[in-house]
Amino acid sequence: MRATYLAVLISACATLLSAQQPEASIRHVTIWSDGTRMAGDLYLPQDLKEGEKRTTVLFCAGTGGVKKGNGALYANRFVKEGFVVLAFDYRGWGESDCKLTLPDSMPKADADGTVTVKAKPVRWQMDMADQTLDIRCAISFLMGEPCVDAERIGLFGTSYGGGLVVWVAGNDPRVKCVVSQVPGMGGGRPPAALKYANDLAVKQARGETEPVPIETGKLGGKMAAYAQMRANPAKGIGYNPVEAASKITVPTMIIVAEKEELMSNAENGLRAFQALQKNFVKSEYHELKDIGHYGVYKEKLDEVTKLASDWFHLHLDAHLKTP
Repeated sequence: MRATYLAVLISACATLLSAQQPEASIRHVTIWSDGTRMAGDLYLPQDLKEGEKRTTVLFCAGTGGVKKGNGALYANRFVKEGFVVLAFDYRGWGESDCKLTLPDSMPKADADGTVTVKAKPVRWQMDMADQTLDIRCAISFLMGEPCVDAERIGLFGTSYGGGLVVWVAGNDPRVKCVVSQVPGMGGGRPPAALKYANDLAVKQARGETEPVPIETGKLGGKMAAYAQMRANPAKGIGYNPVEAASKITVPTMIIVAEKEELMSNAENGLRAFQALQKNFVKSEYHELKDIGHYGVYKEKLDEVTKLASDWFHLHLDAHLKTP
């Protein structure tokens, strides 16, 4: 992945600043995920009436994405369609708190059950196991919101987040509709990569290397530009969104870029779509012409948000319409 990702985020924020103000109010919320606070922004349509329950879209970011970047970019558009929208930062990303790792043994707790420790923050980890849990905790948060219809929650995931939402939809029955955009599925590793992940997992479990690859886990290849990002492939063992797609039963749309430069559409979005079709799940596959991976945030932004909004309206709101 190229260093242009951060430039895309900056461009997206500039687009927001120059755009008309959203027809929404934004409430900052705290979401707990396995004991750690996550920061979220809940977008509420201005015409939302007291006691009314709305269809809700949960935005799930891609690599390095945060709620104030692409989260706001899409949320500002979805809320204008009448949806309640939640954008949030995964644990250790953006404004969210993070897990801690202790260089020394944990001391005994005080009488009040607390400990004082020296710790390293675990931030900017691409951690499939943690982030699928983060998404599920965000769903739980939404189900407690008075304005959210718990039977009409849809997931919108982009890039790396596109794979996360496919996995969650295949494993969490509370998800009622999905849009997965330019998805990076991350599963189905070749033998050499799987061996590396297995060997790393052994070393981490035995304390023979960093328990969390804060220092040595820098990504290589196209991801090398992400000096702030870390990945822990050992945490991804068993994570395979393409396989999870075979368990999805709810309407699912997959959007890919014709000139995708970061991954193989055939090995990611198309395989997931074929699994959906095999099981007769309501599904659509759209290949956006003449763009690469980042085109969904720029020249094709309006097109993809209309595709997604129409999909959510069709499958989550259709039964509300009177003849």
